[in-house]
Amino acid sequence: MNRARAFAAGVALVAATAAVVWWQGSQQGLPGAVDPRSVPGAAAAPTGGAGQTLSARPMESSFFATRRATDPDRGEDPLLTHGLRDTLEALLTEALEDGATDPAALKQRLAALVGKHFPAALATRALALAERYVDYRVALGQLRPPQDPNDPGALREALEARHKVRQQFFDGPEHDALFAREAELDRYTLARLEIERNPQLSAEQRAQALRHAENELPAARRAERAATTEHLSAAAQTAAFNAQNTDERTRHAARSAQYGEAAAHAMAQLDREEQHWQQRLDQYNQARGQQGEGPALQQLRQQLFSAEEQQRIDAALALLRLPPAASGS
Repeated sequence: MNRARAFAAGVALVAATAAVVWWQGSQQGLPGAVDPRSVPGAAAAPTGGAGQTLSARPMESSFFATRRATDPDRGEDPLLTHGLRDTLEALLTEALEDGATDPAALKQRLAALVGKHFPAALATRALALAERYVDYRVALGQLRPPQDPNDPGALREALEARHKVRQQFFDGPEHDALFAREAELDRYTLARLEIERNPQLSAEQRAQALRHAENELPAARRAERAATTEHLSAAAQTAAFNAQNTDERTRHAARSAQYGEAAAHAMAQLDREEQHWQQRLDQYNQARGQQGEGPALQQLRQQLFSAEEQQRIDAALALLRLPPAASGS
């Protein structure tokens, strides 16, 4: 995928997931979530394979403590690499799809699946970590999300509570591999919220404080945030174009001036693909309303949509049934 296409795809992804907030992504529990102390095999403290205690590097007691620098003398751990959390989530998702309905059953299923997601040399450690990750997710499900995620005080308390839960199950290097990137952006998000909600700051002071908060981010996180901000801006622009039925020529002129000619062409192609998808979805939805479920509708489903697209149909139809968002929300 070239850069322009990747940018356009990022815009489409942002538009599709704009309603998902940080807490929903990090707070999701598991089926049958209970107090982790009652879960068979729940870990009270991080342990390695064969009952060995991990040589845990101390973690900060507060989510907002001064962050430690990465230890340059510590050798690269092949398990604790970037993407570990995604791999664990993929492992859990597969176990849940196989019908595991409670933490104990889930752990049994993990043992059978871990070899598909981790190399054999890491499987024992990965399974021990995955089992603690299950306990962590169970415990996380007991936390209450902030009533108002736009309230800096409530968000600060929620982040602290989540950090304490993470401390119960993971040592310092594990925490870094699983959560460090997210934690950096969470702290930045809270800092922005506190600055923007501070009535004692002048416009100039607020702008200066926001610049300082962004400069506190590592360079890699700043780049990620810049890309996300650009995608959000472009997605909002596309939504406005769609609401106003803006013609292709006007869209292209605006996009090429802001994002470049290549990105504008890629986004126009995505516009056409999205329009075609909506037309087919409307045709299918209308047929279902007229004839109901049955072999004829299943045949139409296969004619209109690829196997990959068929996985999106039910969710897309559910979105169509949602009431329009309130103005200004």
